[in-house]
Order: sequence, then C-alpha cells, then structure tokens
Amino acid sequence: MSTQPAPVVTAFDWVPDFAKGLVRDLRVRWAFEEIGAPYAIEKFGAGQPRPEGYVDWQPFEQVPALRDGELELFETGAILLYLAEKHGALLPKDEQARWQAIAWVFAGLNSVEPSFQRYFAYHVFNAGKDWTEGAKEAVVPLVRQKLKRVSDALGNKDWLAGEFSIADIMMVTVLNGLRDTDFLGEFPSLKAYHARGTARPAYQRALKAQLDDFTGAPPAAAA
Repeated sequence: MSTQPAPVVTAFDWVPDFAKGLVRDLRVRWAFEEIGAPYAIEKFGAGQPRPEGYVDWQPFEQVPALRDGELELFETGAILLYLAEKHGALLPKDEQARWQAIAWVFAGLNSVEPSFQRYFAYHVFNAGKDWTEGAKEAVVPLVRQKLKRVSDALGNKDWLAGEFSIADIMMVTVLNGLRDTDFLGEFPSLKAYHARGTARPAYQRALKAQLDDFTGAPPAAAA
C-alpha cells in the first residue's frame, strides 16, 4: 500500500448559487473519480487573499491547482492531461484517437468556452443593464456556431474521441456554462451527449463533493 500522501486539489469554500457546479475544480475531481484515485481538497475563501506562495503555484491565484508529491501544476487542461498520462486512463490507446482527444481538450478551452463565457457574463453579471440585451444578441450567432461545430464533429458517436476521455470531461463541463439557457435544446445530439456525461456516476460523485465542500461563509460584501 502506498504511503504517499494523496494529491491535493485547490477549491473554493463558498461561491454564489449561480456558480455552483461551474467552478473548474469539478473537472479535476471528475477525472479522479473516473480513475478511482484518491485526492484531497485544500479550500480557500473565494473573496479572501490566497495563502503566501500560492501565486508561485498558480500564477493567476485561481482554482484549481494540483500538487502531487513534488509536482505542482495549474490549468485544468494541463491537469487533466497529467492525470491521464500518469494513470494510463481517460485517453484512447489508438494514436489518432488519442491525439484527437487531446486536441478536443484544447478546443474546449480555446475555441468553444470563450464565447460561452461572454454570453454568461452578459446574461448573469450584467443582467438588467440597458446595453445587455444587445450585447447578448451580438454573441448568440457565435455561440450557435460553436455548438454546431461540436455537434457535427460528434456526429453519431457517444464521445468525441470514440471512447470516453478527458476530451469529454472538458467539453461536458464547458457545456455546463449554458445550463440556464435554451441553446443545447437546439442541438439534440449535443444535448444527449451532455446528459450522458452528467449522468455518469463519477460525475455525480464529483459534483456532490464540490457542492458539499461549499461550507464557508460568503464575503461580507456578498452576504
């Protein structure tokens, strides 16, 4: 039996209701749950200064970051790839499918998520402002284009690279950002794909663990 301490994942101890289930440590927790490997959580107050030295570990002082023994790592795409490589899991063995999965991890972060985040910012953070509706409508065609491209690439497959992989952990959690909109309903195969991902027992365990860890008090300004 290994005597090494469990890898540590950083997370928040409180977020507002609209952010629950959207904080990106969910991706890392999900990967650990799929692999069946233990991990520990180090929680920070979302509105509080980070511990001394955290910026050396996570240059942007965000969550999550991963510490595994002497190794420290940040950015969810890099962490997912590290875990898949270390455990020999969540990546296809076939070379083409393997690199396809890795490419979709990058695509989720760089080609798909930014347009969703723009819409989310208008829809949530700037709701009710006189310019918001126009700004939202301006980004809608881009959101739909990204969804169509992902839907077309998925085709009739259950998962992006043929078998379930870190590509799907990334893309399903990216699609979570549209959960309070009607966009996914316009793409039935993508809606079914998202439902398949979130129905996985490992996802459900990861989500419950994240929600259960929100035990802190809101910052005074948010209370």
